[in-house]
Parts: sequence; structure tokens; C-alpha cells
Amino acid sequence: MAANDTIADMLTRIRNANLARHQTTEVPSTKMTRSIAKVLQEEGFITEFSEQEDGPKRSLVISLKYKGRNRRPIITALKRVSKPGLRVYSNRKELPRVLGGIGIAIISTSSGIMTDRDARRQGLGGEVLCYVW
Repeated sequence: MAANDTIADMLTRIRNANLARHQTTEVPSTKMTRSIAKVLQEEGFITEFSEQEDGPKRSLVISLKYKGRNRRPIITALKRVSKPGLRVYSNRKELPRVLGGIGIAIISTSSGIMTDRDARRQGLGGEVLCYVW
């Protein structure tokens, strides 16, 4: 199925795999989904991701992270902020803090996809893609 909003599709697949306690999940690979997966890996929300090719179809295989003996997911929630129908932009002074800094906001800036902390440090604003905590 072709999704218009690849970011929302990616977040939903990760959310569903987390709830079902799957070790990995597969997401259609785009430049944007690769960048978001890279940020999630750098922040410690996922273990790793790799790209798979199956003919013309490319996909990312994302390894999810759990903690403890009862395998509680590291990712508590994923929330899409900016949507195709309603874009949400924020300047460098108004970048959101997710749960007082416990979570992250993923921002699309002119220098690429990064966390709210990195964008604040570099003095950049941009489109607020999603919140992760």
C-alpha cells in the first residue's frame, strides 16, 4: 500500500511493533525515514537499522530496543506533529521541549533532520516532525 505520509506510516509501524513486542519492524525506505531512523538510533531509542532491497522495493529494517526481564519498550510514545494538511514550523526561540527534556522533538532544518537539542545548539528552527519519548 502506498502511503502519502511516509513519516506517519513509519511511526505507526514502530508503535505497533513495540506494542506487539516484536524485535524488528520493516518500513518503506525514503531519505526522510532513513534520517529519522538515524536520529532515533543516535538518541538510543532503537538498536540499529539497515536497508534491504527486494527488487524495486527498498525497505528499512529497524531493530527495536527493550529493557528489563519483562521487555518494556524504550519508546513509550511517538506523536506526529506536522502533517501534510497542517505543517507546524518553529523558530529557534520557540523549539518545543518534550516532557521537560526527557523526550525529543525531531526537527527538519535547513541543515538536515536533527533533535530539538541539536537545533537549539546550532541556532536553527524548522518543521517539527514528531515527538518521541
